[in-house]
Amino acid sequence: MNTTLTASVIALAASAVTAHAETLTISWWGYNGDKLDANLIAPFKEKCGCDVVFETGNNADRLGKLTARGGKGVDVIFLTDAYSQVGIENGVFQEFDRSKLENIDDIYEIARDPQGGYGPAYTVGRIGIVYDADKVEPITSWDDLWRADLEGMVSLPNITTTAGPMFVVQAGNHAGVDAYEDADATFDAIAEIEPNVVKNYNTGSEMVNLFSTGEVSVTMTQDFTLRSLQEAVPTVTWAELEDGDIAVLNTVNIPTGAENVDLAYEFIDYLLSTEVQQLEAEQGVDAPINMNVELEPEQAALWTYGQEAIDSLITMDYAAMNAARTDWIDRWNEIFGM
Repeated sequence: MNTTLTASVIALAASAVTAHAETLTISWWGYNGDKLDANLIAPFKEKCGCDVVFETGNNADRLGKLTARGGKGVDVIFLTDAYSQVGIENGVFQEFDRSKLENIDDIYEIARDPQGGYGPAYTVGRIGIVYDADKVEPITSWDDLWRADLEGMVSLPNITTTAGPMFVVQAGNHAGVDAYEDADATFDAIAEIEPNVVKNYNTGSEMVNLFSTGEVSVTMTQDFTLRSLQEAVPTVTWAELEDGDIAVLNTVNIPTGAENVDLAYEFIDYLLSTEVQQLEAEQGVDAPINMNVELEPEQAALWTYGQEAIDSLITMDYAAMNAARTDWIDRWNEIFGM
């Protein structure tokens, strides 16, 4: 028997078993599961010869679990940028090596390094204002939320939601100050809008219900809710704001305790590919961040799409926002009686 040949065969077999047994653990929200499996997970598993398992839940729960485990147990984590900033500050993400991604130059610049050395964004959304055009005159700026004719017609996102602190920033702009530098003037402006506000909502479904029952006619929300709003109230319109919508970037990061770092980079690169981004956009899963994606007008209408739309977005300083959050929550609750 050729012992050298036998040893080589055994080594190759062992290597194949190890590769087949390699498992990528992904932490994400878990919605649109069927489409994501068809467009992303199944073809990636075939490509890598690996298995993929998931940890699902909302941003806060999943980030809390990862932090409690010291950054272990997950290879890739999907989070909105507000929460990924918290993860960065908690030290649970690795610094990101963009040289390992072939597709990084194909995505919009805003998405390549949105948080200073950590993971890229894989989709971009926008937070803006929607209104029932049958009941409300056109809204063209953030300042319009303070209009006297909107008394008793507005719902705002609660301060503990993703969008709540963003409204505080806009209230500072309305007052002519930097919300981080002059909280007194900012919250004076929020007190001024209180008569217009029927209720602060905590979830997207709650907000849609407020529109469907006719309790409110104006709100601040993220673009992915527009389809549900228009199904409930067909006259709901996305406001064209002269001062711009707010960018929301969904990011992917590799935790400090990831066991399959190379596979994580391979997965993120595939997520950013034109092939995957095209399918996700066409099927209504996520707005494309890859500049090579081409959509028909009716497909593009769902998304923040194209360089002009990207350039018009307002970005948030999440580090400053997180530092101010406790004070802002207290001040907000004093006004709205939470």
